[in-house]
Amino acid sequence: MAIILDGKALRDKILQDLKVKIDSYEVKPSLAVILVGDNPASQIYVNNKHKIAQKIGIKSEIINYPTDITEETLLNKIEELNNNSAIDAILVQLPLPEHISKDKVINSILPDKDVDGFTPYNFGKLFSGEIPTVYPCTPKGILLMLDEYNIELDGRHAVVVGRSSIVGRPLSQMLLNRNATVTVCHSHTKNLSQITKTADILISAVGKNIIKGEMLKSDCVVVDVGIFKDENGKTRGDADFETSSKIASYISPVPGGVGPMTIASLMLNTVELFKKHRLN
Repeated sequence: MAIILDGKALRDKILQDLKVKIDSYEVKPSLAVILVGDNPASQIYVNNKHKIAQKIGIKSEIINYPTDITEETLLNKIEELNNNSAIDAILVQLPLPEHISKDKVINSILPDKDVDGFTPYNFGKLFSGEIPTVYPCTPKGILLMLDEYNIELDGRHAVVVGRSSIVGRPLSQMLLNRNATVTVCHSHTKNLSQITKTADILISAVGKNIIKGEMLKSDCVVVDVGIFKDENGKTRGDADFETSSKIASYISPVPGGVGPMTIASLMLNTVELFKKHRLN
């Protein structure tokens, strides 16, 4: 039976360490989160981030806008936050309403306040092999979790299922930077199971229950990033836990695996940006 990659326990450990550091600072790190519209999932995520930030001593501000806000108003607000020296980190909660360009909004955030690591500057740094201002939160959390369990990446074959700009693309580059051999699969990939069977480390970020035990190599590591509700309202991940956990050596659960690590990485990134602004 696979060992569980406990993201919740590691998150708590990271946050505890961060709180001690933040308590020692005279000035506290600050995070501004912009939430547009009334998407229930986004509201839950934002409130969760806000509570955790406050709990460890980060000044957190939620800026709410209605769905029909103009793109110009949103861009003006980001410019105001960019110019505010009291704000260390800016996060715009995605998705945005259709009439607002996600790219324009992300591109307008100053790279040294880009807590998600999504601006073209930070993405470009990452993909050129340089060190970005901060690494994207979910991929960073995944690598922190693998490191915590002493899972070797150097020379291993990592298969990443999903090519989103939030997880798949940056994660594949971060794995390459750690000397893994990386294969990226997506919706047009033929014979997915033949490829997943060659993975020493399989990371799936699709949001559909697509990974079964028979698709895995014996003793591989499974990191499940996908999260959705099935027809019975149960929270599920990309991997079928019952069959996959019998084949894998390590597996992350859903919930309780990657999700908590994303939050931990957001707090780590906020403190990193704060240190670059104020402590250098």
